Amino acid sequence: MDAAQRKAQHRPFCFSVKGHVKMLRLALTVTSMAFFIIAQAPEPYIVITGFEVAIIFFFIILYILRLDRLMKWLFWPLLAFGFLAAVACLADGALIYRKLLFNPSGPYQKKTVRK
Repeated sequence: MDAAQRKAQHRPFCFSVKGHVKMLRLALTVTSMAFFIIAQAPEPYIVITGFEVAIIFFFIILYILRLDRLMKWLFWPLLAFGFLAAVACLADGALIYRKLLFNPSGPYQKKTVRK
């Protein structure tokens, strides 16, 4: 292994090209979520963008703390996505419960036709 390979191997994540790309992606996703909120977009757009921000943030933290190299026995993406999927299911259930609580007849109300 020559010096260039060793230097690239020990480069901190924040100073690598991969780190810059991931942080740029996080900034772009946060910006798009802010625009969705400002434009009062439908809730699913905001929620999905929020989950994407959380996933990207957790991966950046994972790489900064070098947990992917410390614990090779643990498949981190599966754990992260499993946890976020559970949170998404709970949030979805809460939103559906709230929507049904305020509108028990459903989104499509039948209108009576008068002749």
